[in-house]
Amino acid sequence: MRYSFVRPFTIIKLIGKNAVEVKLAEESSRKHPVFPVSLIKPYFQTEEDKFPTRKKNPVPPEIVEVEDSP
Repeated sequence: MRYSFVRPFTIIKLIGKNAVEVKLAEESSRKHPVFPVSLIKPYFQTEEDKFPTRKKNPVPPEIVEVEDSP
C-alpha cells in the first residue's frame, strides 16, 4: 500500500521553481529527498492555524430546568 502523505517534513531548500529538498526521517534516509512542488501540501498543527479567520462558536448557553407553576 502506498501512502500519499505520511507526515510533515521540513523543507530544506527550494530547487529552482519546481522542486524542494526535504529533510527525511532516519528510516527514509536512503530515499531521494527531492520532490516536485506539486506534491507539497501545507501542514497545519491545529484547526486555528488552518483557518485563522474562521469565527469561533461561542460557548452555548447553559440549560436550566424551570419548574412549572400551577
